[in-house]
Amino acid sequence: MAKKILIVDKHSVVIEGIKSILMNYAEFEIRGEAFSGLEAVKLGKKHRPDIVIMGISGSNQNTMDTLIQIRRFNPNVKIVIFTSNSNRKDIISLFRAGISGFVLKEDPVEDLVIALKAATEGRAHFSAMAPATLMGYLEDQEKSNADILERLSAREREVFCYLADGNTIKEIASALNISPKTVESHKYNIMEKLQATSLARLTKMAIKRNLIQL
Repeated sequence: MAKKILIVDKHSVVIEGIKSILMNYAEFEIRGEAFSGLEAVKLGKKHRPDIVIMGISGSNQNTMDTLIQIRRFNPNVKIVIFTSNSNRKDIISLFRAGISGFVLKEDPVEDLVIALKAATEGRAHFSAMAPATLMGYLEDQEKSNADILERLSAREREVFCYLADGNTIKEIASALNISPKTVESHKYNIMEKLQATSLARLTKMAIKRNLIQL
């Protein structure tokens, strides 16, 4: 059975170009065309497409909002971004949102078809430049994670490990021979320095660095 396709782009020439490409592939059936996010959401609700080919319309946030709204009615829909926008921040935010493909308009035409076929098989396909962008982002994250504990004093590191291991304030105070009030102060400083909003987050950080054992 042919996969239902919804095309979203603010330029009619882009939509017509995509249609002319896909008419040569019997496995794809174009069920709708939208020139705005609002129209895309309405057609997404009506046709329940298998795949949405989406350009970045206006700001990247508009695209994200449209993606979220379409998924409200069809959680399993695959999103393939087809755009001229190669902004690193935008690519990363879309990647984290779970898109199935990212193809630049200057890429070979075949790349869009490859991305659509990959989406139907539950795989992802990205423009040749996207993996380099994502790899750079992941490397930056690793460097940031590696340095994060250096923000803590020696005593704060001790308290951090006890907190992450599930010890109470009183237990930590007794183990380190300091007052509960001092432990609370260290806890506050630790969470602020590590930008952690919960003890669960601290625990995840400690596990990742093999500071505690499950």
